[in-house]
Amino acid sequence: MNRPFNRVAAFCVAVFIAFSRSAAAQSALLPLPAQEQIGDGWFAVSAATPVDAASADETAAADYFITLLRQSGAPSLSPGQGPHAIRFIEESSASGAGPEAYRLQIAPDGISIRAAGAAGLFYGGISLWQLLTTRPAGKRIALKAGTILDSPRFAWRGLMIDSARHFQSPDLIKQIIDRMAIHKLNTLHWHLTDDQGWRIEIRRYPRLTGIGAWRVPAGAAAAADFDPASGQVRKIGGFYSQDDIRDIVAYAALRHVTIVPEIEMPGHATAAIAAYPELGVAPVEITTPSSDWGVHDSLFDPSEFTFGFLQGVLDEVTDLFPGPFIHVGGDEAVKDQWRGSPAVQARLRQLGLADETALQSAFIGRIGDYLRRKGRRLVGWDEILEGDIPADAVVMSWRGSDGARAAAQSGHDTVLSPWPWLYFDNRPSASPKGPPGRGRIVTTRDVYRWSPMPAELTPEQRRHVLGVQANLWTEHVRTERQLIQMAFPRAAALAEIAWSPAVPHDWREFRARLGLQQERSRRLGLAEDEGSATPNSGARRFSQQLRLCSDKLALSLEDDAPPLGPRATFLVDLLDPCWIYPDAPLADPTRLTVSVGQVPFNFRIGTDRDKIHLLPPAGRDGELQIRADRCDGTPILSLPLTAAIGNQALTRLSAPLRGLRGRHDLCFRFTGDKIDPLWVINWIELAPARSTP
Repeated sequence: MNRPFNRVAAFCVAVFIAFSRSAAAQSALLPLPAQEQIGDGWFAVSAATPVDAASADETAAADYFITLLRQSGAPSLSPGQGPHAIRFIEESSASGAGPEAYRLQIAPDGISIRAAGAAGLFYGGISLWQLLTTRPAGKRIALKAGTILDSPRFAWRGLMIDSARHFQSPDLIKQIIDRMAIHKLNTLHWHLTDDQGWRIEIRRYPRLTGIGAWRVPAGAAAAADFDPASGQVRKIGGFYSQDDIRDIVAYAALRHVTIVPEIEMPGHATAAIAAYPELGVAPVEITTPSSDWGVHDSLFDPSEFTFGFLQGVLDEVTDLFPGPFIHVGGDEAVKDQWRGSPAVQARLRQLGLADETALQSAFIGRIGDYLRRKGRRLVGWDEILEGDIPADAVVMSWRGSDGARAAAQSGHDTVLSPWPWLYFDNRPSASPKGPPGRGRIVTTRDVYRWSPMPAELTPEQRRHVLGVQANLWTEHVRTERQLIQMAFPRAAALAEIAWSPAVPHDWREFRARLGLQQERSRRLGLAEDEGSATPNSGARRFSQQLRLCSDKLALSLEDDAPPLGPRATFLVDLLDPCWIYPDAPLADPTRLTVSVGQVPFNFRIGTDRDKIHLLPPAGRDGELQIRADRCDGTPILSLPLTAAIGNQALTRLSAPLRGLRGRHDLCFRFTGDKIDPLWVINWIELAPARSTP
């Protein structure tokens, strides 16, 4: 039996978050809408409330709204007509506000969502769903009367998912799209090719996925992991068939998410060249995709064969992805191979080009011309600004905001995607239970407080800023759970700065709305967490809770063992593997226990590798040396690594630490004569030890 309306109304009066732009801190919506006005009276929504839609666009938005309510445990509504309905209304008079704008009006006699087209109706339905799921659902929900007039600040509200470094299932990509939709994010930039993998089926060139989609991970653990079915070393990887892609593209379109595929060129080409060596600059010795991270020197040979090949690839790509943009990368193209190739140098002279940078510009320009003939616009990372670029090219600014500024000032459209604020491979927190990634911490609050528009731009130049995008590179993000942890809830903060007006944002108020949105996500089966904080257990400190001796190239790396199942993560500075346990509480004696591991040094860091300082080992297997109060003094304890040498997982080393009492900084360094594998600390534990003669 339904509860009496007066009880529901009384409950909602007490808990409902009122509409008011001046009282934005009380809003229930995320992202925050452009305008909210409070009205008089209430409207009750129950299972008897019909959802009225007529046109195809109205019906599509209404159906998705009904589905969200049903999945959230809210009142189960049905299509229908009659008084006191929820009405989706498509009207051309609203076109001046933009294709994604909507007007949501709640009155005592019903609710209406008005928009010029499908996108606006869809987002109006998302907002109404949020209002109806602000508090635990009952059989009736009363909403305060009011009006929301809303439209996005930016047209491009994007998230990049890197499927080249680690493959994600089609179902996970769909889940990402669902999460984007309920946050009003509308552009999925899909990174599909790189040195470590080629993930898109190209039927004209089957070896791209037959060879280029699979690799053996780096490290001793992977080398010893044999697939019992084949008897061969187990490879990781995968690819999206063309049927997979058509299904995902259609799924995204229903949620008003446009997919922008990225096919990298002229660099990041190792996987493609492994499949078709004739694409590389001779001589080519690549036979498999790379298992290393970092900047590779593999470039496509700028030959007529290569251009014919890439045009064949793009023919199939443009058939699969109907959106207006194709991303071609253009970043981190080290030119050493081109400089050293007589054939490439002859090509450069034939074209009358000054240098290799001009050759890359011509390469990108030719691809841009081809895409234009296909009715598409080229998108590239901000390195494409280092030469002449197609007039209609979109510049994605990742090296800070300078690229966006330069692009807009020169008349090019641009998308802001700057490191570090919008690089979601940076860790979201310092928790040892959090996902691996880069050592730098970029929290949800950091994302929320970032200001997207370069202040130097004139009003005319600002019109070239299409929007903003966060990038989630997956070199160190192996599992799908880790990917979700890295993306959300930071993507919710991205959604707000991309959609909501350019007004000072209130972090405390946003955090309250974020809590509501996370609860809605949980009801949809889209639970998320950033990794809960781990309290210190006695005097144990995980590597993420220690202090690195420097911050040259800090990463939180996942162990390479076991091949299957959960793994430890280690915070380490690749260029200076050294840890400090600050203000360590010491008795005399203290039992020191250290959990250590080893990870493959599969990092292409150029000449920086030569700068890594290794302490000479005293014994054959090396040691972990401990120093007190300074890192360049005499070791007070040295723990041999002999027991850990043959162990691919974690090893505990333990010994009494004598001669120190009170509080001291302890410095930990490994000795050795090679950096591969790299020794790392998992945790350090101090405990009083019983004195022995």
